[in-house]
Amino acid sequence: MKLFDVYPLYDVTPVSAKGIVITDDKGQDYLDFYGGHAVISIGHAHPLYIRRLKDQLNKIGFYSNAVHNPLQVELANKLGQISGCSQYNLFLCNSGAEANENALKLASFETGKSRVIAFNNSFHGRTSAAVATTDNEKINAPINKQQQVTFLPFNAITTFKKEIEKGDVCAVIFESIQGVGGLDEPSTEFLKKVGELCKNKNVILIADEVQSGFGRSGKFFAFQHHDIQPDIITIAKGMGNGFPVGGVLIHGSIEASYGKLGTTFGGNHLACAATLSVLEVIEKEGLVENAKDLGNYFLEKASKIPQVQRTKGKGLMLGLEFDFEVAELRKKLIYEQFLFTGGAKDKNVLRILPALNINKEDMDLFFGKLKIALS
Repeated sequence: MKLFDVYPLYDVTPVSAKGIVITDDKGQDYLDFYGGHAVISIGHAHPLYIRRLKDQLNKIGFYSNAVHNPLQVELANKLGQISGCSQYNLFLCNSGAEANENALKLASFETGKSRVIAFNNSFHGRTSAAVATTDNEKINAPINKQQQVTFLPFNAITTFKKEIEKGDVCAVIFESIQGVGGLDEPSTEFLKKVGELCKNKNVILIADEVQSGFGRSGKFFAFQHHDIQPDIITIAKGMGNGFPVGGVLIHGSIEASYGKLGTTFGGNHLACAATLSVLEVIEKEGLVENAKDLGNYFLEKASKIPQVQRTKGKGLMLGLEFDFEVAELRKKLIYEQFLFTGGAKDKNVLRILPALNINKEDMDLFFGKLKIALS
């Protein structure tokens, strides 16, 4: 049997990793400034993370959601405390796409409607309704296109108002900082008005924090930069530091009932242990504040590089925009400078998503390698 060939691969085979250093099968070290799509939040092989997972595996790794799992309760309490979102309830699942599927399903249950408003260049996952709300024709099959989704531009409040007033919208889903799309952001004024209109029209507002959550933006959630309150928040990627885990934060005004949502693997003992360790490290090491400080340092350093046309993003969810496509630059960085970075739908944007516990010396190394690759 062969693998189903859907990934264009760089010719690198990692075999070990620690902190932000990845080592390949030839003994070459690479600096990881991409974290496997913002997944590695507290660094590779963090000792607390390893210890919590090992200890849990020695007790019980998995049982279904048909029995009590006190780790889920501990996780919900800890997440509510650290994030400032204690007024929400937590449903645990396995990935960002699954989180968004459940969020959209809940919105449809709650409103009795089915149309969704999403935004240009959005990315919300690759499954059913999640991919239908993703602005990429190439990954939407005919079965996905049966969903009723309207894509709108950010900051066009008149157009948005016209659509939501049609009365058939169940949900509005947005990324406060777009990930795959290329680090674009809506304005605070726009998001506040969207929130007001959703509330007035009984439409569920979903903040997709799959990539921007867990401190990456310099606040625990990126929507918190805008002083708004979504009805539902979706999370994944950085919450497990590599262990597959996702979640849905559901405002207390939305009622639960048995069977409304469900999952086999979601919230298993190992997933909870992984996420609890991430939260503990974020809290103990002050990583939300570190992301904010290092983001400001990044912007200061980037301003001195003449080839950079614009900087994008917040905290350690960052982008550098050039006046050329960055595919060849990324190859030079990985093969000549031994540095992992990311691309975006906007082919002129280089994405930077390192672990949240990097320091200024790490950032200086990044810019040193970038300058050589650009010369």
